[in-house]
Amino acid sequence: MHRVPMIFPGQASQAVGMAADLASGDGAAARFLAEVNGVLDHDLTSLMFDGPPETLTETWNAQPAILAHSVAVALELKDMGVEPSIVAGHSLGEFSAAVAAGVLSPADGLRLVRTRGELMFAAGEERPGTMAAVMGLDGAAVAEVCERISAEHGVVVLANHNSSNQIAISGEVAAVEAACAALKEAGARRAMLLNVSGAFHSPLLDGAAAKFSDHLDGVDFNDASCPLIGNVSASPSVAGADLLEGVRAQLISSVRWHEIIGAIAADGPQVVLEVGPGRVLSNMAKREFPDVQFVPVGTREDLDNVLDKLAQG
Repeated sequence: MHRVPMIFPGQASQAVGMAADLASGDGAAARFLAEVNGVLDHDLTSLMFDGPPETLTETWNAQPAILAHSVAVALELKDMGVEPSIVAGHSLGEFSAAVAAGVLSPADGLRLVRTRGELMFAAGEERPGTMAAVMGLDGAAVAEVCERISAEHGVVVLANHNSSNQIAISGEVAAVEAACAALKEAGARRAMLLNVSGAFHSPLLDGAAAKFSDHLDGVDFNDASCPLIGNVSASPSVAGADLLEGVRAQLISSVRWHEIIGAIAADGPQVVLEVGPGRVLSNMAKREFPDVQFVPVGTREDLDNVLDKLAQG
């Protein structure tokens, strides 16, 4: 048995063809993927495997697709004797982490993120907003500019603190645009608008968060089988009640990812697995923590090689 830290990606990690190589055979991943469409009453796996990309990218499809891929890999890893020692997930990835740690059933995880995506998109229609990526300034400097611009132009907040110099801001369109200009003046190497459908992780999602909270009330949150570091708290917990409150607040709160990865790396692991599609989280983290080997595991080939990676680590 190997116990290893696992991190789970968020939105924008989706791609046509995702998990297609995991869907054949009779392994845990294939069995789970065969159940996905029935759980959602929607042919999600065809979108995952064949696209079209513009439909897969829609928020209500991308979120359950990423969770489905991540959970399929986690289940396959478990059958191979690889289980998490601690888990965390970026934004929607927190739900994948919760499934991997036994907090949520796979079916509840799928249904929740499908609803979450629908509510987030609707919020963007009702209260239009946007996000921007900021490079080259630390979190304190970005937060200070956002606070100043908010007083003058409307809501803009630090939404995702991804690394020491990679941050996303979120809010009303005019305020985000003004913040981008001010951040460049303050020394940001880059501050550019993102192609998103709303102001995620900002107060503009208040209405979506309230509706999502109602959905959460009907779902069982079990105690975790290993510590889960939440996006809002950036601290580990195994208590289902605490983890529920964390995801209840998540839509309108900053993702404290830099702190989360720092906490995982501080425990001295030699290997951390990024479980699911892509390698976004690994690419961000390896620059900050070169002594830790971040290993993406999202394909059949990755799974075939993971035991060797763990043995070498």
